[in-house]
Amino acid sequence: MTDTRDTDYLRLADKALCGEELTYEESSGLLDAGAGDLLPLLQAAFKIRRTYWGTEVRVHILNNVQNGLCSEDCSYCPQSGGSQAPIAEYPMKSEGEVLAEADRAWRAGAFRYCMVFSGKAPDLARTRRIAGYVEKIKAKYPLEVCVSAGIFGEEHLALLKDSGCDRINHNLNTSERNYPLICTTHTYRDRLNTLLAAGKAGLEVCSGLIAGLGETRDELIELALTFRRLDVKSIPVNFLLPIEGNKAAAAGLDPQYCLKILCLFRFLNPRAEIRVAAGRELNLRSLEVMSLYPANSLFLDGYLNVKGSPGPRTLEMIRDAGFTIASEFRLEDILDGGKKAPPLGRESLKTGRDLRPAL
Repeated sequence: MTDTRDTDYLRLADKALCGEELTYEESSGLLDAGAGDLLPLLQAAFKIRRTYWGTEVRVHILNNVQNGLCSEDCSYCPQSGGSQAPIAEYPMKSEGEVLAEADRAWRAGAFRYCMVFSGKAPDLARTRRIAGYVEKIKAKYPLEVCVSAGIFGEEHLALLKDSGCDRINHNLNTSERNYPLICTTHTYRDRLNTLLAAGKAGLEVCSGLIAGLGETRDELIELALTFRRLDVKSIPVNFLLPIEGNKAAAAGLDPQYCLKILCLFRFLNPRAEIRVAAGRELNLRSLEVMSLYPANSLFLDGYLNVKGSPGPRTLEMIRDAGFTIASEFRLEDILDGGKKAPPLGRESLKTGRDLRPAL
């Protein structure tokens, strides 16, 4: 006999697939699902995910093109001016470094190459240089390119659009109410205006959150609905990584709640690329593979400053769960060409060699 709660989750999945927005009560119920309801909830989320994305996983690889040297005081970030984390600071990488890392990303099976630049907002000269990097990458590799470089104006966005840039990332990170508690050097509205300007310029918009920054459940729902109304194409769902030297404290997230957050964003943004992003290894622990049922995207080879699972281990996880990757290379060929994945270790900050392998 089918449990009525199983039927309820599938009914909500059908509602989402019909383009209807879930009510607050229905959305809240996803986050309140009990331990015994987790598998039925994931099954219903997977029904939505499979409708739009099949069993394919989009692999993203980050390039931390400039590290540190940032005046902003974001409490969660080891690159911020207020952090005491022992990171390797460096200015903008050379074109040769960026292209070499694009080549490695492509050969590793990446669908999208994400270039991230620290700092509040680039000037026009810097934006022209970034646009030049994009042009060279697009001319040489069949990669989607996303740029994350802070707050952009219309002229900057036009330059990036003309360069062939596919997508702009600027995470809202948390709710408007909570934002002043995590950053005081710019506002939630500054970030929102960048997203609106990017959409107006004809660029796809990527924007996500960091769960574990003191937000309420209501604020998680508010964020998911904000992304829906902005028609955000890609939503990275990060889980706070407690890094020594940062102002942000440990998140206190548990694996089941993290999965329910991913399900919430899938139900409220059924067509979006939902990415299980930073902190997945630490916060999902043994349930990490289950994130592929609501999410259709992930980062390979770690994050901006923190190591993640080794690439082969992540690709093995995708394969073992019966999923494929969006790449011109077969998943099996990528794995056969590499070494056996080493054991998963404790998350740690990337070294200078990790961040600048071309040197």
